[in-house]
Amino acid sequence: MREARFRWNGADIPFREGETLAAAILRAGPSDAGLGYFCGIGACQSCVVWCDGRRVEACVTPARTGASVSGSED
Repeated sequence: MREARFRWNGADIPFREGETLAAAILRAGPSDAGLGYFCGIGACQSCVVWCDGRRVEACVTPARTGASVSGSED
């Protein structure tokens, strides 16, 4: 079975089924991941990222295999 992963600013991030983008990034990455996390319900906008070209709140967006996620619109 392949491990579920997505790309975060060029790095492969593993995630567990049902996990949000923010949870996976914060669990796998260093404290300087460049991702804010405050409310956990998508209201504060501190965790906004770009996922496959769309602006989303990482704290409420489910991680999915193969997604390309970054902290900027590039």
